[in-house]
Amino acid sequence: MVHQMTVETIAAVATPFGEGAIALLRLSGAAALEVAGRVCRVAKGEFADLRARRLHRAKVLSPDGSVLDDVLVSVHRAPASYTGEDVVEITCHGGILVTRRVLDALLGAGARAAEPGEFTQRAFLNGKMDLTQAEAVMDLIGAQTDLALRAASEQLAGRLGQRVNGLRDDLLSLVAHVEAYIDFPDEDIDPDTGAALLARFDATLGALDALLATAGQGRILREGVRTVIYGEPNVGKSSLLNALVGHERAIVSETPGTTRDTVEECINLRGLPLRLIDTAGLRETADPVENAGIARTRDTLARADLALRLVDASQPPSLQVPAPPGAAVEILVLNKIDLGLAPTWTAHADPAVVRISCRTGEGLDALAAAVYERVTGGQLAWNPSAAAINARHQRCLARARESLSIARAALAAGTSPEFVALDLRAALDAVGEVVGGVDTEEILGKIFSTFCLGK
Repeated sequence: MVHQMTVETIAAVATPFGEGAIALLRLSGAAALEVAGRVCRVAKGEFADLRARRLHRAKVLSPDGSVLDDVLVSVHRAPASYTGEDVVEITCHGGILVTRRVLDALLGAGARAAEPGEFTQRAFLNGKMDLTQAEAVMDLIGAQTDLALRAASEQLAGRLGQRVNGLRDDLLSLVAHVEAYIDFPDEDIDPDTGAALLARFDATLGALDALLATAGQGRILREGVRTVIYGEPNVGKSSLLNALVGHERAIVSETPGTTRDTVEECINLRGLPLRLIDTAGLRETADPVENAGIARTRDTLARADLALRLVDASQPPSLQVPAPPGAAVEILVLNKIDLGLAPTWTAHADPAVVRISCRTGEGLDALAAAVYERVTGGQLAWNPSAAAINARHQRCLARARESLSIARAALAAGTSPEFVALDLRAALDAVGEVVGGVDTEEILGKIFSTFCLGK
């Protein structure tokens, strides 16, 4: 099937708009060399004869023949290019105006402005990568830590796609076996409806479960660990946020109720992205604005991955105990140890409790170690070598698992193989959506619309 978009030649600026040393513009399509040749004049020979994968000096001309810029041009001929089509890349000076003028010249010469993600979408449509690899492009661009970068790189290299395609092969084998028995019931084809076939179902279900178990890790790598700092007023929540971030991100005041809204900042903790969220102090108050902030604190806690319950260790515990964070992993943090510990906290022997001073910095390394251990030590299911799925993959694989479970139960119950085959087909289609084996325009449009221009 030839998609309409691949017929047109597209152009876009592939670097962020703004002032810089250089800017990169891309063209892709059957007429890429022809369009570029209309606006670029090379020193020797014709543009169409330029050697591929070499840098060539050229001048970009405006419609009236004047020189817009002195540039470098590289040609990548199909199919040996990122998109699988003829691609031309133009490196010009990085001014806002000159970049805009070069792009306008390309558009005036017959190219169309590219949509967000259209270059990568063409790479997918032309078989240069599967859908998991295409999604990994944006994960790679958006990676904020080394672990996130490594995970995106492995997915871009096809590791996740290989596992999913292995699942497709297993499901296809099961479908072929059941449907062969349906089509040729009188032939000498062993239906294998006993323990052997059920064992193959179970093995595939196990492989699905293994991938589904990486969903939490994938979300953390892409979005960060939602880490909520909460407690009563004046225990040092904003001071802790500032200490972990390394600068004055939140306002610190001795006046209770200063923080009325959540304050969020992302940090890199030993390769893990941590989304630190400072919240309003939890207490009883008649102030409607402060109450709104407290309500937001409770809502934020309900969606937390990790909760840092901060207390003033120089004071005895208050009767106003903060609300628990529900299912979130919690670390009790005793702050202000530089002022001395109240007797109640001195006797607190729980090794999971971390003692710190935001004023002096004492204990902050121990807190970082405790957070890392809680995230990677099993409570949030961590495996740094796993291929981590995203939310879209999770939905597809969950549907596949449901259909496969129904098919297995039907087979075990002796249900007609026609019904078993229907559910197996549904499972196969759901797994195919992960790598793009099922061509659904709505799915592709949604995925690639989140990409940046020029990619």
